[in-house]
Amino acid sequence: MEVGELELDLDAFEGPFDLLLTLVLKQELEPADVDVAEIVLLFVERLAERGELDLDVCGEFLVLVAALLELKARGLFADESGDLDDLDAEEAAEELARRLAEYRRIREAAAWLAERLGAEGGRFFRVGPAPLAPSPERRLARQDAEQLAAAMRSLAAEPAALSLSHMALQFPPVSQFLDRFRALLTRRSRFDFDSEVARLSRPEQAVAFLALLELRKVGEVALAQAAPFAAIRVARADPLEEREWIARSA
Repeated sequence: MEVGELELDLDAFEGPFDLLLTLVLKQELEPADVDVAEIVLLFVERLAERGELDLDVCGEFLVLVAALLELKARGLFADESGDLDDLDAEEAAEELARRLAEYRRIREAAAWLAERLGAEGGRFFRVGPAPLAPSPERRLARQDAEQLAAAMRSLAAEPAALSLSHMALQFPPVSQFLDRFRALLTRRSRFDFDSEVARLSRPEQAVAFLALLELRKVGEVALAQAAPFAAIRVARADPLEEREWIARSA
């Protein structure tokens, strides 16, 4: 929408906004007869009908209405004392024409810049120094040949062999725990297996458990456990009960 296309229907004028400004500048229409408030209301209604805000059109309208208000104020208070006393109607008209011309130049410059921006929008600028710019000279610090040779010799040396000795597992013989459990059962009739092996390592506990199973296999001990994962109770086996259990198993 152009501001000049705004149709006005006022008491003193009917037609486009451009014609109204022309008549005011040519002093063929008194500024006091122009209802500026009605013009603003008509412009706002026209914007509401379009449903979008055009900043260029609004800026142009504000400049023109401000100039019209200033011209109207100078005409209304021409006889009053103040800063406006030095300007007559002709000078005010010239001032309005000057401002309109300045606004037109600024608008043409903005259009030219927008056109250049659209034309140059597809170009990409190089990030970094120009191709013909002299490259900076890299200067190395003073080097020591002996230190360089020592570093090269350390890289060429054969690496030390990896030792896995710390990962080897040492398993004690099963007979050691067989003798231990048998000696323990000679002193007392039963013991708690978990308590006896609590201070041993994991490999030693595994070997001790194998020894316990061996004693159970030959019928020397009886094993009891209240629940899964509960403590294992070890007791001397009764020979009579052991023979009955072997007979029932057979």
